[in-house]
Amino acid sequence: MSDSKSSNSRERLKVMETSQDGFFIAEMDLRLRGPGEILGTQQAGLSELAKADLIKDRSILEQARKAAQLVLAKDPTLERWSELSKELFRRQQANKFDAEVALN
Repeated sequence: MSDSKSSNSRERLKVMETSQDGFFIAEMDLRLRGPGEILGTQQAGLSELAKADLIKDRSILEQARKAAQLVLAKDPTLERWSELSKELFRRQQANKFDAEVALN
């Protein structure tokens, strides 16, 4: 039930009305609302992945994840990838700050 008159809300309700498949519902929700932030506190809206679509680009994103896992398996401290290591650290610190701000 919803008081919202938006077409997006009606579409989400229609999905819930026509399916009990949680995976389908989640995929439709992703399509309708967007992915939000991958590592942040935002739950809806546009992702910081400006060049990728989580649904259309699923295959390449899975390949990238596997490649990242291989890199970490061979070099867990990212010693050979100093720029990547610095960027990951910078993002972790920014996310910690964002989370602290959201909690206060």
